[in-house]
Amino acid sequence: MTPDDYDAVHTCWMSCTGMGLNTIDDSRQGITRYLQRNPATSFVHETSDGTIDGAILAGHDGRRGTVYHTAVHPNHRNQGIGTALVNATLHALANEGIINVTLVVFTKNTAGNTFWERLGFTSRDDLTYRNKALRHITRIDT
Repeated sequence: MTPDDYDAVHTCWMSCTGMGLNTIDDSRQGITRYLQRNPATSFVHETSDGTIDGAILAGHDGRRGTVYHTAVHPNHRNQGIGTALVNATLHALANEGIINVTLVVFTKNTAGNTFWERLGFTSRDDLTYRNKALRHITRIDT
């Protein structure tokens, strides 16, 4: 994924419910900044006509990898696109020396939780996820 993919990736994200996007982190500027820090760990999937129908945004801090957004357009699901994107990201993270990958899925995102469980990602009941916004952010409903 490159910053030039932003419009098509954002369109893909917006086709998926429950993405949890916001107007700062997921803006063109926010994604460009993220991809500059993590240039080799996020990927897109394109149809034969070049339309982006899947994307994964992931990176690392030098110790742990994190997957932030994974989306496959609803009309293109159950074709192995999501699994291929995850495998590409896991391979890229492993190549950068990362041995542990985390992600957050909203509890109400049943399809997302099922997908990640099928790929071997376990849920943890020993953590409390906490968050503090340093600036006001607006969630984008999808």
